[in-house]
Amino acid sequence: MRAREDIAAAASGNRFLDLLEAGEIPRERLASLAGEEYRIVGSDRRSFALLASRYPDPPAGTLFLSLAQGEAQALVLLQNFAESLGESEKDLRAHEPRPFAQAYPAFLAQRAAFGTASEVALAMLANLEEWGSYCGRTAAALRARYGFSEADVGFFEFFAEPPPGFEGQAMAVIAGGLEAGDDPEEVVRAARLLHVYETAFWDSLAEGAR
Repeated sequence: MRAREDIAAAASGNRFLDLLEAGEIPRERLASLAGEEYRIVGSDRRSFALLASRYPDPPAGTLFLSLAQGEAQALVLLQNFAESLGESEKDLRAHEPRPFAQAYPAFLAQRAAFGTASEVALAMLANLEEWGSYCGRTAAALRARYGFSEADVGFFEFFAEPPPGFEGQAMAVIAGGLEAGDDPEEVVRAARLLHVYETAFWDSLAEGAR
């Protein structure tokens, strides 16, 4: 897949996770991670719900509705992580977001409102492997270096593996969109941009961490 090849070529490491795996991220920065994710998950849930309403017929409607439901599950798991840090939902809401940490959900919301189903489907599919690996690394580091339990890191474990059937559904949405006349260059561009914004999220968390 061209988009995956482009993203793999653009990958430049993840300094935040390197520091986390070395146990060098201070605990207050973990609270910031929870606060940023709280905003992202809430925004993404609304974005996927909007996409499901714009493209209600299967396979797009089925895909986006399941993704919205997944974000709702993730939000519960995120609150478990926050509670293990001594953070309440009120604290999560009060967290002052880092602008570049929120570029990813802002772009997804833009595409949800004005883009095509194939753009979002490819963007999520092409970036899924990298995002999942980052979540898996986060969960492992939190357990090994910071003493968190399996339940505490359930949010990151949830995203470490793709939802069952996701790839097949996404490929069907992409194929249907392209057959209907979606611009393939715009579809690939959306995937590349989403990757840049995800990178900005991790970079912003690492900024000033050490």
